[in-house]
Amino acid sequence: MLCLGIESTAHTFACAVVEKNGKIHSDVRKIYRPPEGEGIHPREASRHHIESSTKVLVDSLQQARIKIKDLDIIAYAAGPGLGPCLRVGAVVARSLASYYKIPLYPVHHAIGHIDLGKLLTGAKDPLVLLVSGGHTMLLAFMKEKWRVFGETLDITLGQLLDQFGRSIGFASPCGKNIEELAAKTSTYIQLPYVVKGNDVSFSGLLSATKSISSQKEKACFSLQETAFAMISEATERALSFTKKKELMVVGGVAANKRLSNMLKSICKRQNCKFYVVPQQFAGDCGAQIAWTGLLEATAKKGSALENTFVRQSWRLDSVNINY
Repeated sequence: MLCLGIESTAHTFACAVVEKNGKIHSDVRKIYRPPEGEGIHPREASRHHIESSTKVLVDSLQQARIKIKDLDIIAYAAGPGLGPCLRVGAVVARSLASYYKIPLYPVHHAIGHIDLGKLLTGAKDPLVLLVSGGHTMLLAFMKEKWRVFGETLDITLGQLLDQFGRSIGFASPCGKNIEELAAKTSTYIQLPYVVKGNDVSFSGLLSATKSISSQKEKACFSLQETAFAMISEATERALSFTKKKELMVVGGVAANKRLSNMLKSICKRQNCKFYVVPQQFAGDCGAQIAWTGLLEATAKKGSALENTFVRQSWRLDSVNINY
C-alpha cells in the first residue's frame, strides 16, 4: 500500500510517498523564506505553497518512480497550522482524491511527528517531548489518546528561538542560526527561569534575552542554556512520574544537538533509553503525514470529500487514536 502525504501547515510545502512497510520512497520539500528579521506571513507563505505545489508533487512522484494512479491513499495535514497554508494542502489533496478516486485522510500534523518518530527510532512506549514552532508538550499514550504531562503556558520553544532570532536580524526559522552562535562562547548571562509545576513559560525569558541582544553570542548561549534546562527539568519530572523507560524527542527543535545532550543526561539519571528523530526528518515533512495516513487506514475508511476539513487550532490530546 502506498500513501502520498501532503504537508502545508506553516513555512513548508512537502509531498512524500511512503509504503505500508515503513519505506520512505520520496520526501520532497520547498520552504518559504521570509525576508531577514521577519516572521512567516500566512498570505505570502500560502502564495509560496501554491506556486511550489505542482513541482513538489511531480518531483515526489518521480523520486518514488510511480504515477498518481499507483497510490492507494492520500493524506494531508488538516491542522493545526496557518489557515491559508493549510487550505493549499487540503485543496491539492481533495483535487487529486476526487479526480483519481483515491481514499483521503485528514491527519493531525503533530501526531504525524510522533508516529514518524516511532517508526524511525524504534521507540515502543515512550514519553514524547514534542518541540517545534507550533508545540512544546510532554506526552504519554494512554487509553487511545496522547495525554499531556506538561506544556508551554505561552509561546513554544520554536517560537522563542524564532522571535529572538528575528530580533537580531535572522529570518524564520532561526534555530540553526542561534545554535551556531551559541557554540562560539561559554559565557552565561543570568536570565529568567520559569517552571511552574511541570509547565514552562518562555515569554519573560524572551523579553530578558532581547535586552542583552547586543551581545549576540552570549545572548544565544544563555537563551539556549536557560530554555533547555527548563525543558529538561520538566522532562525529568515527567519521566519520574510516568515511569516510562523511553524518551523520544520529535519536532523541528529536536535537531538541536545541545538540547539532545542535556536530555541524554537526564535519561542516564532516570535509567531510560533516549531516542531522537533523525535530523533529516525533525522538521515538517510529507513523510510524517503519509505514515500517519497509512496507520489510520488500518483502522478506518477514508473521509468523504464533504467531511474533510482544515482546523487552525486543534489540540493533540483531543484526537482519538485506535490504530
